[in-house]
Amino acid sequence: MARNLKEPYLKQTRTPDGKPGKNYWQNSANYDINVNFDPVTRFLSGTVIIDYTNNSPDTLKQIGFKLYPNLYKKGSARLMPVDSADLSEGVKIERLSINGIATDVKKLQIAGTNMTVAIPALTTGQHIQFALTYAYTLNKHSHIRTGEIDPGADFVAYFFPRIAVYDDIDGWNKYPYLGKLEFYNDFCHFKAAVTVPANQVVWATGNLINAKDVLSPTSYQRLGLVEKNDAISTIIDSTEFTKATNHLGTTNTWRFEASDVTDFVFACSDHYLWYSTSLVVDSSTGRRTRVDVAFNPVHKDYFPVINDARKTVEAMSFHFPKWPFPYPHITVFDGLDQMEYPMMVNDNPVEDRAESIELTDHEIFHTMFPFYVGTNETKYAWMDEGWATIGEWIISPLIDSSLVDEYGVAPTENNAGKETDLPIMTLSTEISTAYFTNAYPKPAMGYLFVKDMLGDKLFYKGLHYYIQQWHGKHPIPYDFFNCMNTGSGKNMNWFWKKWFFDNGEPDLAITKVNTKGKLTTVVITSKGVKPVPVDLSIYFSDNTSMKIHKSIAVWEKGNSTVTIPVSSGKKITRLQLGSVHTPDTNKKDNDWEVK
Repeated sequence: MARNLKEPYLKQTRTPDGKPGKNYWQNSANYDINVNFDPVTRFLSGTVIIDYTNNSPDTLKQIGFKLYPNLYKKGSARLMPVDSADLSEGVKIERLSINGIATDVKKLQIAGTNMTVAIPALTTGQHIQFALTYAYTLNKHSHIRTGEIDPGADFVAYFFPRIAVYDDIDGWNKYPYLGKLEFYNDFCHFKAAVTVPANQVVWATGNLINAKDVLSPTSYQRLGLVEKNDAISTIIDSTEFTKATNHLGTTNTWRFEASDVTDFVFACSDHYLWYSTSLVVDSSTGRRTRVDVAFNPVHKDYFPVINDARKTVEAMSFHFPKWPFPYPHITVFDGLDQMEYPMMVNDNPVEDRAESIELTDHEIFHTMFPFYVGTNETKYAWMDEGWATIGEWIISPLIDSSLVDEYGVAPTENNAGKETDLPIMTLSTEISTAYFTNAYPKPAMGYLFVKDMLGDKLFYKGLHYYIQQWHGKHPIPYDFFNCMNTGSGKNMNWFWKKWFFDNGEPDLAITKVNTKGKLTTVVITSKGVKPVPVDLSIYFSDNTSMKIHKSIAVWEKGNSTVTIPVSSGKKITRLQLGSVHTPDTNKKDNDWEVK
């Protein structure tokens, strides 16, 4: 364990059994956001009032803020290319008051996407109020998770100054947003008023609390009905773009509210279809979740997405991870990216049907991680992307049984054991070449292998224990490992170490085949140090076949070989090792044939 990670356990903010400790704390805030957005000029201006509570044992003398749109500010550091036409002056803080007292905004310390504000000493249990007036221009040409999609349609994320996380691990989260790595935010309460031209429909995080005021009577009635039954309905069709909203004035103000979420985003359009459905996600209470899809009708591949999104929410609630979908709604928005947000996803249209399904369920699955369980995406991308990847592998075939989702397996095999291959536990901030495999397929394989070893009953006991303990909180990797051990009742440290901490490659081989009478013994050798399941396909002379599967448990004792007996009474002609989600860096020794 790294030196800085030991201290929270000594201070009992975290515990060896995975639970938050008796001294666990995290800070919180209430946000009251009022913004005006003009889709023509892409100019956004507004105010945000933040009531921030210091629950830490420390006295805070400054507050860290995040100004995420400063990714596009001239001179800002970034790891993503930005069109020169999108470079701007960044977020302009026009006014800032602290507990009602104005401060000199010219003295603010702003470095890229980080802003530091000096404050009077804020002791444990005290709260402080900030009021900021600000403005910036939304990007148009370089769509990095937010921006104009086409004239009249925009996805607006990270659009308000927000307070950074202050936690028991690092203190202030000072990592700048550079465009590649994702986010780490506190669980907060958001009220937002979004003012747009009257012909714009707005979708957002949280519940729309003034739907009757902003939607046309027809759209409002349809939305009310859809929340009570299982049918897929059209809230706005292609003939209703000009009459979908209440046009009493030149603008409408859409009001949303959300509790216990890590972020707030909105999207708007004057020419998007709106499909909607709802379903029961909790059989014990009958609670329903509404599923919305908003899209440009020229994207024909988007029409089936409402079915895919509904089936994803259903699968998450009852199949994997078998946890009732936690929020009242989820919106899939037709955008220019592939990104998740609380109660929203921003998905580009894709013509390939399989890719569309896999993209939809992957992004919706992020609802659980990092939003319901608040992992730190910036440092530990694998703690959310790995889960979204295994979710995609498992759920995609439930939507379309013909799909075999091999996302990331080939890149993992290609990079395994090379200089660029790093342990999963390497901080995401320190990785370049291996970022994809470390964040997505490698951890997903680890989760899948553990699920296979434990069996569903114990696996879900461990996973649900983790979710129960860390919903609305900020777990680190050790909290996850310890929760899975405690919850399942099985100490799996041998596997966590080999798969997540150690270097090495997965490489199985058929090294010996011996037949005596009707019994054939096959020796499988693990030439690499990464433990993977053993899947042996056996082909017989009568053109029949059988499969033998052994979980990673066969390597738990540290052995490098395992002997598999095959007793069939039939002549074996060929043996083959391998399965879809099991990487192997050298497949030349995975086949054996009678000579």
